[in-house]
Amino acid sequence: MAARFKYIIIGSGMMGAAAARHLSKWTDGVALIGPGEPDDYQRHDGVFASHYDEARITRTIDQDPVWARLANRSIERYGEIASESGIDFYSEVGCLMVGPGRAGLQSSAPGRTGQPSYVGRVLDAAGRLGVETETLGHEALSNRFSYFAFQDGAEGVWEEKRAGHINPRRLVKAQVMLAERQGATLIPETVSAVRQDGAIVTVTTAEGRSYTADKVLVAAGGFSINEALVGARLDLSVYARTIAFYEVGEGAMEELKAMPSLIWKWNEEDDGIYLLPPVRYPDGKTYVKIGGDPDDLLLPSEPEIRDWFKSGGRETTRRHLTDVMERLMPRLDLSRSSMAACVTSFTPNNYPAIAMTAFDRIGVLTGGCGAAAKSSDEIGRLGAELIFNGSIIDDGYPVDFHAEYR
Repeated sequence: MAARFKYIIIGSGMMGAAAARHLSKWTDGVALIGPGEPDDYQRHDGVFASHYDEARITRTIDQDPVWARLANRSIERYGEIASESGIDFYSEVGCLMVGPGRAGLQSSAPGRTGQPSYVGRVLDAAGRLGVETETLGHEALSNRFSYFAFQDGAEGVWEEKRAGHINPRRLVKAQVMLAERQGATLIPETVSAVRQDGAIVTVTTAEGRSYTADKVLVAAGGFSINEALVGARLDLSVYARTIAFYEVGEGAMEELKAMPSLIWKWNEEDDGIYLLPPVRYPDGKTYVKIGGDPDDLLLPSEPEIRDWFKSGGRETTRRHLTDVMERLMPRLDLSRSSMAACVTSFTPNNYPAIAMTAFDRIGVLTGGCGAAAKSSDEIGRLGAELIFNGSIIDDGYPVDFHAEYR
């Protein structure tokens, strides 16, 4: 006989774990189903998650007010989550955002009149949000952050407080711990199918077990495109991403000990890169991490997503990122490098999909749009609200977090 719950959340990643924590505060009968991190990626035939990492940028400034609110509400709860779980996951080292200087753009490209620069947009967003920042010209950037070699005329926005990086593995661990403490059941299995029959939803796992619930929330990241989970093909574009790591020796640690998180655009046309300061990884070594694919690789099916994770990333992207690092940090020894694969999932409107499906007892929570790690607690709370109430009742967001289907 299948085990019976009131609510089942599928996917124990950053959004799903957060949803489980919030939902289990309000009710009993909550189960969180999702496998742990595989020991051997190449031999693993199941699903993966992109939170298998030690550092993701967090900051309060976002040019989109919806994403800014998602981030700020999540950051406000970091301390509560850490205190209640006893798991530290947040490092407030600040975030530096650098782009071409506004003065140089105005003098060299008069045709850009009326088109705000990257730095200008960041400053406008900070002003609207009331975030305290410091604006730094090229000389000030060179003096304060001497390990970086920004382009001539660069300008930076320095957000010192409520910014830095989080450890996604530890955040997920904290969320799951608190959900279990509040009565939730963790089931470390992989869901293969979800089916609604009347007032009952049945969840079947690859391990051959079945579970039933009154309602189910599918929070499976890029793997949510599996039609067997939501009954239709979500309109979700899943892109392959490659991140590169450069081992930092003890000799360089003294200079880099105060290094912040960084977002850098060397011109207005390219997307630029993000960079994480030295962080110790499970292998005992310390790395700086950089991301920023020069092009997009679409993964249109679930088998292709699985194969991508097992591939470990694209060598062409690692070479591109190494070229960037040679310009950005010319004094850093880049000889000891590695790479890893992850994915980003985008909805058509670039906001998370937090909505009921065509089935009135199955909801979906997905679509991080490359910006959800820092905001995952609030996104998870909205998912918990959806499945608990049948809709999102928070009126603080001027958008409809709807889901679209192909």
